[in-house]
Amino acid sequence: MPSVYIALGSNLANPVAQLEQAVVSLQKFAKEMSVSAFYGSKPLGPQDQPDYVNAVAKFDTELTALALLDRLQQIENEQGRVRLRRWGERTLDLDILLYGNEQISSERLTVPHYDMTNREFVIVPLYELNPDLILPDGTPLRSLYQQFQDHQMVKIR
Repeated sequence: MPSVYIALGSNLANPVAQLEQAVVSLQKFAKEMSVSAFYGSKPLGPQDQPDYVNAVAKFDTELTALALLDRLQQIENEQGRVRLRRWGERTLDLDILLYGNEQISSERLTVPHYDMTNREFVIVPLYELNPDLILPDGTPLRSLYQQFQDHQMVKIR
């Protein structure tokens, strides 16, 4: 049963509550789940939107990667996800960061997440959950974390 890491993000409709509800929904099919702190961060895309709340969840799952993607998209839709613009505001965004040690490249899914190594709101909470993690390409998470030690995010809870 692979361990997976999921990025959670929200900046609309009470973002903390959105992430808390997402965690409850994930627990329905997750085994041995742990969740990082929630962090407030500036938007990655257009700056004319509210700040985000981000976290990372780690759990084991019996779902295949595509079945997991389907479940995540179902949770997003249940929580009112609407895609207005690229990197725009959203009630909930759930992304598969890592699926075991697999490298997946398909029309629907790329794992590891294509830009996770450049995002402090992914690397910092991921490091919090597993500082000794080695990415599928052999990169130690610890070396990526060094770039973001002086991050500007605010720990919310």
